[in-house]
Amino acid sequence: MQTIPYQRLLPALLLACLLPAAAQAHTINYELAKLSQGNVGWTYLKLGFTHILPLGLDHILFVLSIFFLSPRLSTVIGQATAFTVAHSITLGLAMYGYITPLPAVIEPIIALSIFFVAVENMLVRELKPGRIAIVFLFGLVHGMGFAGVLTELGLPPSDYLVSLLSFNIGVELGQLAIILGAWWLVGHWFSAKAWYRQRVVHPVSALIALVALYWTIERTFL
Repeated sequence: MQTIPYQRLLPALLLACLLPAAAQAHTINYELAKLSQGNVGWTYLKLGFTHILPLGLDHILFVLSIFFLSPRLSTVIGQATAFTVAHSITLGLAMYGYITPLPAVIEPIIALSIFFVAVENMLVRELKPGRIAIVFLFGLVHGMGFAGVLTELGLPPSDYLVSLLSFNIGVELGQLAIILGAWWLVGHWFSAKAWYRQRVVHPVSALIALVALYWTIERTFL
């Protein structure tokens, strides 16, 4: 299946997620500002990890969708790294006030990204170069979603960059935990089997796609 037509739509969807904004004041958390730099870093690392595991069901399903197309650790981690780089960019831009994400647009597109990748798993038999670009573009959108978490909590003024980096590291560790867990439970044992796609990839991807489709409708109309 050719995914090029969808790739042409993704930049337009991305632009719809935000409005340009002048740099604005950071969201400050003065309580956390009392902590040492090490404690601040540890606090935000834990926040990033728990935002994925166990709280980020939509992000868990996205990472699992990445995993099931090609369960080889090298290809999955490559896609996850592209995703991390992308969400780090938009998260940083949002937290420094250079972009203003629109939650009413971002949340449905996050759900739609899960649906898209899950459906692609059932239609494409092997990883193609365009998949990395798709994951990267969707990562930009997910980063705007992560910004909502940090905006609510705020960041300490003296350790702003440390907090952002620690949060991103925590997110990456959460993603790696999902990937390694899925690989150990499923990929390592069954991915080489002739029936793997029909009995594992297709039903699991179909279930993820149905959940994501429901979220897309719910977040758009309800």
